[in-house]
Amino acid sequence: MYPPIKPYESGFFQGANSEKHQLYYEVSGNKEGDPVVFLHGGPGGGTDPKDRQFFNPEKYKIVLFDQRGAGKSIPSAELENNTTWDLVKDIEVLRQKLDVTKWHVFGGSWGSTLSLTYAQTHPDRVKSLVLRGIFTLRQSELRFFYQDGASHLFPEQWEEYLAPIPEAEQHDMMKAYHSRLNSPDENIRLAAAKAWAKWEMATSRLIVSADTVAQAEKDDFANAFARIENHYFVNEGFMRDGQLLDKQEIDKIRHIPTIVVQGRYDVVCPATTAWALKRTWPEITLHIIPDAGHSSREPGIEKKLVEAADIMASKGL
Repeated sequence: MYPPIKPYESGFFQGANSEKHQLYYEVSGNKEGDPVVFLHGGPGGGTDPKDRQFFNPEKYKIVLFDQRGAGKSIPSAELENNTTWDLVKDIEVLRQKLDVTKWHVFGGSWGSTLSLTYAQTHPDRVKSLVLRGIFTLRQSELRFFYQDGASHLFPEQWEEYLAPIPEAEQHDMMKAYHSRLNSPDENIRLAAAKAWAKWEMATSRLIVSADTVAQAEKDDFANAFARIENHYFVNEGFMRDGQLLDKQEIDKIRHIPTIVVQGRYDVVCPATTAWALKRTWPEITLHIIPDAGHSSREPGIEKKLVEAADIMASKGL
């Protein structure tokens, strides 16, 4: 990772077609550099100052922003007018605000979903893609993590995730959590949010990280992360099942240089989805990291993501 840096510009911009959503953004690195936009995960995860450090600050103009309801964006955890397509429009608003013609797009987990969606919608605005932990919102992917799959590998954490939900409702965990995450009772909402967030934090690394799990105990983070994630997932990402992997959609972006970094033991976004992308789009470069799970903070993934960003900067795209 590159050394820590501070943004030279930060502020808020109004979400597309929305008077309610004010989105936090920041710009760091080289003012005259090659623009790159970082798309965070979740949805609802927000950005972190460390996210700037994937990029060479001498070569890149580094743009980070918090998606609707996430991070520093306001109102926090807001679900109204919060869909995949709203976020795609927001990226375009930010691009135009910063007077960027084309930029590199970098995203992991949900950020890879949004990167693919944005690129397929605006392929003429994307110089390259660097993606990590491929997630395409298929029902099979959601079932694996939230219903029957990852539970076989993390049974003790799964029991904690089941705990707030009566047995009669456990056949559809996303739906059961949806009712609690939208309860008028703040205590019910927050307890459900922390349990939902803890399940993902506990399963995101090959070796469980206590610091990562502790993040789920932060009220504001858990509330935004859980409510927004669940909102998107019960609504099937506001797109057709398998849409992002359709050949007709991939054909729109087949010309874009793309590097994918995938943890072999990622149970949040298993490698089968990255492989499905590679089969549909053989032109991509796929790196499977043999000793990593899902998190971008795992050493092998972190190293390869930095290398990928360096490669894209060197191409002179």
